[in-house]
Amino acid sequence: MKQIRFFIFLGLIALLAISTDPVRNAFASPSAQESIIASAVIVPAQVSQLGFITSALVKEIAMKEGDQVKAGDVLVVLDVPELKFAVTAAEAALRSAEANAELQRYKRVKDRRRGRVFFDVVPPEVRQLADVQVQQAQAALEVAQASLAQATLTAPYDATVAQINLVPGELVQLDQPVVTLATLYNLQIETTDLSERDIAKVNFGDSANIFIEALNANVNGKVIAISPRADVVGGDVVFKVTIALDEQLDGLLWGMTAEVVIGE
Repeated sequence: MKQIRFFIFLGLIALLAISTDPVRNAFASPSAQESIIASAVIVPAQVSQLGFITSALVKEIAMKEGDQVKAGDVLVVLDVPELKFAVTAAEAALRSAEANAELQRYKRVKDRRRGRVFFDVVPPEVRQLADVQVQQAQAALEVAQASLAQATLTAPYDATVAQINLVPGELVQLDQPVVTLATLYNLQIETTDLSERDIAKVNFGDSANIFIEALNANVNGKVIAISPRADVVGGDVVFKVTIALDEQLDGLLWGMTAEVVIGE
């Protein structure tokens, strides 16, 4: 009986020692095991390289690098006189077809029946053919207008003009990137060296603390995306994790580096 009490006493002493040992508790803490540290870079939430699907000379560049643009704002206009002429010709053809269709509705044709002269309306198929010609002319005009519209590059969303890759008078090639837009008002974090050993510990919605080296400032964030495929950087397999910032810090710029602690 005394031996049993002695072993119980020793067990209690051991448990007390473990619970009061700060070094051992630090290694045993689940939260410490779940915290992941990675390097990161500041990037816009959205970046687009815009170009044309037609080739022509640049007539006008309606903005400069650093300008704020709204969705629908004109960015670049090409010099395409042949497309403008095509629209003008299509408009004239449509007016002619409409005039002819209107004429067929009121036109009368001379007809003799039983020795008498009658003025009858034109056959229905003639009026129908005139209406079809109007529809065809309208379609041709819409095609010409669409082709002309492709010579004007507009902003697809609110953004900042980050880069312009052409000058007035330059020949733009098909699918050549000419303007880069970026949402510099909405910057976020992308990790650059998160290893395959740590990616399994990261989940959507995990909290994160970010240290911005250039600003010497901390900001909190949340994991909003995890890349489904790996990249190989310097021979290491890494996964990109995207983190949305809780606030946009003053002075924060695209390309700045940061250190991220995920799960802290």
